[in-house]
Amino acid sequence: MTRAYNFCAGPAALPDEVLEQAQAELLNWHGRGVSIMEMSHRSADYMEVAAQAEQDLRDLLAIPANYKVLFMQGGAKQQFSTVPLNLLGQARVADYIDTGIWSKDALQEGKRYADVKVAASAEPFNYHRVPRQDELRLSQDAAYVHYCANETIGGLEFDYVPETEAPLVCDMSSNILSRPIDVSRFGVIYAGAQKNVGPAGICIVIVREDLLERALPITPATMTYQTVAKNDSMFNTPPTFSWYLSGLVFQWLKRQGGLTAIAAQNERKAAKLYQAIDTSRLYANPVASANRSIMNVPFTLADTALEKTFLQEAEANGLLNLKGHRSVGGMRASIYNAVPEQAVDALVAFMADFESRYYPG
Repeated sequence: MTRAYNFCAGPAALPDEVLEQAQAELLNWHGRGVSIMEMSHRSADYMEVAAQAEQDLRDLLAIPANYKVLFMQGGAKQQFSTVPLNLLGQARVADYIDTGIWSKDALQEGKRYADVKVAASAEPFNYHRVPRQDELRLSQDAAYVHYCANETIGGLEFDYVPETEAPLVCDMSSNILSRPIDVSRFGVIYAGAQKNVGPAGICIVIVREDLLERALPITPATMTYQTVAKNDSMFNTPPTFSWYLSGLVFQWLKRQGGLTAIAAQNERKAAKLYQAIDTSRLYANPVASANRSIMNVPFTLADTALEKTFLQEAEANGLLNLKGHRSVGGMRASIYNAVPEQAVDALVAFMADFESRYYPG
């Protein structure tokens, strides 16, 4: 069977090697006679799978020893509530940086628990550039500062890590593992798995140990970082198959050469696609060059009447899920780690051919 090139923003492409390994192991995991999905999460075999996944993630991100790694349910959206519930403590103020739909959603949810202050917003720039460090207005009494490193929908990515006195909380759902990061600069990192980690159903949370004592009394036990940490992410039955598959992705990333190697590949893919957009008459991307996402590339067509034809022909050529988010329209190519460079080459070639036929100079 020929695999199509999948540019979906999430649930997103998984490496072929990972899918093939999971397929081979599906009915009989390591000769045990059962599937990994049928195995107790507290069995010695599965505990080893879970521990290896955590260690591989720690290795990839060079996570310091004073950080807990949690594998939680509910996705990144549940973290919009989980973060304030766990970090507010005796404080009532939290700072949020607004750079698009996901950071705005987090901000709105935060208002249910905290006196939210908007430290900066990309709205004056039509969400086409990130507020600079000197444009941040941070509260002296903030319990934490929250931002989204990469806005999946708008294709807007921070080109720096904000400097803050309060613990820095980052939603990295769209760009975690796309390049090396310095985890020690953050209080909490969280990321839904279904973009660059694994299948939907699990959320990675990396939290500094000194922040585990701040949870509000109303925080449900299943959402309390300290409780989850004390129980090795098994306070309740975890999504075992998603955890297992995420672990296979971590091993795959190691085989690619780690995050330095994957970052170089991601930079090449993004550069090819942005060049194709910038040198055309038909396609456009409005995001400031410094803040263009290397994971999510939205673009518009000068003649919007061509959009339906573009999508139909793209799909016929095995280029799937290029329709932009319903809130903004246009097109979007998500080029996560598992999207091969050949997929971007094929997309660029199709875009050039489509323009020559429907929008010649």
